[in-house]
Amino acid sequence: MLTVALALLTTLLVSLQPAPPALDFDVYRAKVEPIFLAKRPGHARCYACHSQGTPFRLQTLSPGAAAWSVEESRKNFEAASRLVPAANPLNSPLLRMPLAADAGGVRFHPGGKHWTSKDDPEWQAIALWVQGH
Repeated sequence: MLTVALALLTTLLVSLQPAPPALDFDVYRAKVEPIFLAKRPGHARCYACHSQGTPFRLQTLSPGAAAWSVEESRKNFEAASRLVPAANPLNSPLLRMPLAADAGGVRFHPGGKHWTSKDDPEWQAIALWVQGH
């Protein structure tokens, strides 16, 4: 009887866990991925560091390419998707690392703080994507 009760309790707890957001590849490719290639005054592009030596790894661009192929974008999408926590998508390092600490970001990001507030259009684009919009 105890085993049945534990099984029912486990099933109930699993059903209460938030479903991971439905992340859309097309939205990612059109709205999020270009952010990683954007040039910002006083900062390197996200791609400069995240194409080498960091846990969040973007695919290396082909020589002379200004964007990734669809296959490369799918690999980038998979890497970025792993950084979206199901329980709280807005707690993603994609949003918190480049955001100023006084706006809710982490204290340090080796690539600098790209956004001073959550009102930044790039922050908003990623926030919508991680929430499945």
